[in-house]
Amino acid sequence: MAKKSMIEREKKRERLVAKYAAKREALKEIINDQSKPMEERFRATLKLAELPRNSSPTRLHNRCQLTGRPHAYYRKLKVSRIMLRELGSNGQVPGLVKSSW
Repeated sequence: MAKKSMIEREKKRERLVAKYAAKREALKEIINDQSKPMEERFRATLKLAELPRNSSPTRLHNRCQLTGRPHAYYRKLKVSRIMLRELGSNGQVPGLVKSSW
């Protein structure tokens, strides 16, 4: 059950990133514009800090869509190595043949 909650948490982060992307970009442009007065740039920095932490794209992690595992993630299939092996053994991944000797 904990694994499903991590998947849901990651989806919530993705929604927040999409929601605040334009606002974050506008604030960062103000902060990086050296022609703006120092006070205005400082106010933009404070406004950026007030946004939710999870609205930052760096907080996103690639996670397995089935288990929520963040490590050994295959981007093309969106699953972890463990689930890829299990699905391959069951014949559920087209074109994948699991060898054993």
